[in-house]
This record gives sequence, C-alpha cells and structure tokens, in this order.
Amino acid sequence: MEVEMKIRGLMLDPVTNMPIVILKDVNGNSVLPIWVGIYEANAIALEIEKVTTPRPMTHDLIKNLLVGLDAQVHKIVVTELRDDTFYALIWLERDGQVISIDSRPSDALALALRTDSPIYVEEDVLKNSKLSSAASDKTSAEEMRKWLENLGDEDMGRYKM
Repeated sequence: MEVEMKIRGLMLDPVTNMPIVILKDVNGNSVLPIWVGIYEANAIALEIEKVTTPRPMTHDLIKNLLVGLDAQVHKIVVTELRDDTFYALIWLERDGQVISIDSRPSDALALALRTDSPIYVEEDVLKNSKLSSAASDKTSAEEMRKWLENLGDEDMGRYKM
C-alpha cells in the first residue's frame, strides 16, 4: 500500500553534514528522512524556494522533455529500502499508457516538485526504515522519530550551500 507524503523540508544531518529531505505523511505523523547528495538537495531546494535559474537545470530539462512529448508525471513512489539505499519509480502517462521509470528518490522528488505530482512511499519502506524499525537501538530511533515529527518551520530554514 502506498502512503501519500509531502516534502516537509530540507536540513543538514548534524553528524555527517549531508543533506536530508524530510518526507511527512499527509494523513498522519509518519516521517521519512532520505539522505541525498549536495547537488540533488540543491535541485530540490531551488524548486522549494521557487528560484529561477538563467538556464534550465537537469530536472527542468526533464520536465521540458516530458511537456514536449505530451507526457505527464502521474506520481512518484519510493518503492524500496535495500542495504540502506532507497529506490523509487517515476510513473509517467502518455496517450493513456502508463509506464514506470527507475529513479533515485532525490531525482524523482525534484521532478515531482517541478510537475506538481503526488509523492508516495510504500508502507513497507516506512516500516523498514531505520526510524520505524525497532531493530538495534529502539530508544534512539524513537527519540529521532519524535524529533523529526516535532520539527518546526524555523528548524527547516533555508537550505544553504
């Protein structure tokens, strides 16, 4: 089953200084942090902040190609968490035909923002993520989950490169 999520914000991991995209369940309190690369975070941040660039960035180019081909992004789905790596699919629709394209979640999220497409996460991914799992360190996982759920707008701030 797919759970609809929204991008809650971007932040830096205080330990690794790597960017994290925070997804939040639209109908509940589930949160899913996805660590992404600096360039991918920048692409997401540019769209969140509605910054226009003088020339199309890669995700803008993809959007322009889809528009030119008369194809729409139906949805994006974070489908799997395997060996600490997230996997995603971009679902496209053209002429009534729906196809799925393998993607990194960061690229799929950047494209979803640009096309106003819904974002989903498979329920199993939420269950298997380190925050939801009761595996090795339940206390710290629970503390991290509560911390992420209670983040305020001021905690997200602007993503700084």
